[in-house]
Amino acid sequence: MRKIQMVDLKSQYDKIRKEINSALQNVIESSAFINGPEVKNFQNDLEKYLGVKNVIPCANGTDALQVSMMALGLKPGDEVIAPSFTFVATAEVIALLGLKPVLVDVDPDTFNIDPTAIKKAITPKTRAIVPVHLFGQTADMDAIMEIANKNKLFVIEDNCQAIGADFTMKDGSTKKSGTLGNVGCTSFFPSKNLGCYGDGGAIFTNDDALAQKLRMLVNHGMQTRYYHDMIGVNSRLDSIQAAILKIKLQKLDEYAAARNAAAAYYDNAFKGNPKLKTPVRFKKSTHVFHQYTLVTNGFDRSKLIEHLNEKGIPAMIYYPVPMHMQKAYLDPRYKQGDFPATEALAKSVISLPMHTELDEEQLKYITESVLEFVK
Repeated sequence: MRKIQMVDLKSQYDKIRKEINSALQNVIESSAFINGPEVKNFQNDLEKYLGVKNVIPCANGTDALQVSMMALGLKPGDEVIAPSFTFVATAEVIALLGLKPVLVDVDPDTFNIDPTAIKKAITPKTRAIVPVHLFGQTADMDAIMEIANKNKLFVIEDNCQAIGADFTMKDGSTKKSGTLGNVGCTSFFPSKNLGCYGDGGAIFTNDDALAQKLRMLVNHGMQTRYYHDMIGVNSRLDSIQAAILKIKLQKLDEYAAARNAAAAYYDNAFKGNPKLKTPVRFKKSTHVFHQYTLVTNGFDRSKLIEHLNEKGIPAMIYYPVPMHMQKAYLDPRYKQGDFPATEALAKSVISLPMHTELDEEQLKYITESVLEFVK
């Protein structure tokens, strides 16, 4: 049996080795390492895949979030609502810009931001909402957009974990995650569903005027070379990463299908076990399973991780400390117990290996090893 990894990028690369190596060689031969044609080609392909008018490539997912907030004109002191159960980047960029993170609880089943909690958190200073499409499925964007439109708020989708997921609108039509709000952001970190071989990110929007600002902001605030119309940043997707992403984008739906097959195997193995709650699928969204996350009940989670590690099986906790309990984000407005769903999940979730190369032998070994401990 092959070594089990949380993400097996080497085996994935082996299957596309010739295409990747050829693409890399072409970039090296051209020596157009920054803003080469591969960047524009990938941008065009991603626009078509997402059904969005504008994709603005950038250096990473964190930059995508920060630049989006800059482009929307958010000012120091403005409040931005975000979930407490998320990776730090979501709250980090809000704080870095001098904005005020307003943290709220999540739905205990889907792990995504709770629209009811959003409503309660709105004040006259609220300017934006950042729903995080956690672990591979979208938040309730119908409800969130209704709240945002009623209160004249911007919606910035943190789509770093759910690229490729489809959301079904009230009218029955579907849209890709990240294209439902004012702007969407994603990361191409290697372990992501659409990952490059370094750092990378992108911003999506159907607003042409906003797209023009975003393109200027990621390029030092300039539209014409050496003429700087606004204060910007240096945030670029390099040509090598774009060439890799162009190839992998063609396989993104195939990768999602492989992840769903692995998730179905896990589901079936753990079905009916009172100590393990399998991931709940949100009925309005497809799931692309960036992570396969169980909620444990009635046993010491750390002991299960030890048991799995002894058997050569990695397992991770995403995320062990909620944002409102992180030292850097402590706020007198929040105290332990204010976010019951988030705090319960932080103490009980465990993520099993999830990637495109899991085979039945590995899945059988993983599930049997879990059930050996969780009797």
